[in-house]
Amino acid sequence: MRSLTLLFSGLLMTLAGCAGSGTSSHDAVANALANPARSEADHERDIRDKPQQVLTLAGFKRGMVIADIFGGGGYYSEILSDLVGPKGEVRLINNQAYDGYARKVLEKRLADNRLPNVKYEISPPDNMNLGSNSLDGALIVMSYHDLYVADPNDGWPAIDASQFINQIVTALKPGGKLLIVDHAARDGSGKTDAQVLHRIEEKFAIADFNAHGLKFAGSIPDLRNSEDDHSLNVFNANIKGKTDRFVHVYQKPR
Repeated sequence: MRSLTLLFSGLLMTLAGCAGSGTSSHDAVANALANPARSEADHERDIRDKPQQVLTLAGFKRGMVIADIFGGGGYYSEILSDLVGPKGEVRLINNQAYDGYARKVLEKRLADNRLPNVKYEISPPDNMNLGSNSLDGALIVMSYHDLYVADPNDGWPAIDASQFINQIVTALKPGGKLLIVDHAARDGSGKTDAQVLHRIEEKFAIADFNAHGLKFAGSIPDLRNSEDDHSLNVFNANIKGKTDRFVHVYQKPR
């Protein structure tokens, strides 16, 4: 009986090891989302933002170094912290404006070194210190359009969008991926609706990243909303939290 017990225990350990080594991207994200240390507020946001589908598309894995650019209060950074594991790193990068907006949330999220593999950085957009071939992946969630916004009186000076994107491209390793989520704008509007409506055209985004050397590598429809006619500011109460959003992944050629 004892030998059978030992054999059964060994079999379970072997199966567990195989499951761990072969964990799919979907399952890895699901495990990260199920982390009991995550806040109730973050779980509520999951319903709206569907990080399971979004991060599965990106395919980020354990051991990777990921930059969460203009990551605000760190919602995605916390999920990624679990996803990349202790041998990976998440660089949560805000500029001064985003830091002011998200400071209270960040202080709580990062308190007592609860996310030891998340490195918080406040950097000017023209010098994010990303380095060269240093990142396995990056993401810009709901902030790509801000590259085309200029409101210096409200603490948001103009950004050289091309130089900003080039920093990311340079930092990505060959094969590295950039995940983009943003509010969709009217067809043909390009970047013009970014300033007032905080939206950007999907086709413009694809052309923009292609022009900087990144290849469009896929999208998902999970955040689309056909009832959003793209005419309202994303903060309008009639559409806030329900905008039509595109989710893209781009890849640096190997």
